[in-house]
Amino acid sequence: MILPILYGFLIGVALCLTFGTVFFALIQNSVDNGFRSGLKIVFGVIAGDIIFVLAALLGTSFIPKVQGFEHLMAIIGVVFLTAMGLVNILKGTPRLAYPQTRFGNFIYYFTTGFFLNALNPVNFVSWVAIVAYIRSHLHYTVGQQYSFMSAGLVGVFITETALAYYANRLKRLFTPRVVTIFNRTTGIIFLAVAAQIAYTRLYEPISKMMTNW
Repeated sequence: MILPILYGFLIGVALCLTFGTVFFALIQNSVDNGFRSGLKIVFGVIAGDIIFVLAALLGTSFIPKVQGFEHLMAIIGVVFLTAMGLVNILKGTPRLAYPQTRFGNFIYYFTTGFFLNALNPVNFVSWVAIVAYIRSHLHYTVGQQYSFMSAGLVGVFITETALAYYANRLKRLFTPRVVTIFNRTTGIIFLAVAAQIAYTRLYEPISKMMTNW
């Protein structure tokens, strides 16, 4: 049981170092608004990952079938990422308004992390692929599968918490020019991911549908 836990933890760490939208948003918010804001984003990301892991382990049969649901989520994801990308590029160092109450503050950052994670279909596909691999190639038992995936979630949480902590600790290195460049780079990455989702989840399916029709 030790090896599945170790491998799962390492996979979780590796998933955090893929330099996607969550990575850059986490670093950016930790630098701009402190470690606690980054930690709240981490909680949102983990909530999304838990849903993905449960869906991968149990199958998606328990999720209600809604006509056009995938396309709707893709549209929301494209709009969400495009908006964040444009804000970063145009403003350089964005300061988005959020509620000043403690609860409202938590909800703002939590939902940011959750939607950045959940609205990118690549994240769900990654967890499904991992489950498929440990079942078909490693032949893990049910207990080993759950241990592996639980350790993966722990790896994600610890790694992203460390990223938020050290990003804030290195804040003095982020001069206004560096922050502007970093935020604009983050904005470009958000727009690139939005374009990728729009092409693979909207354009290609609609094109095939029109061709068949």
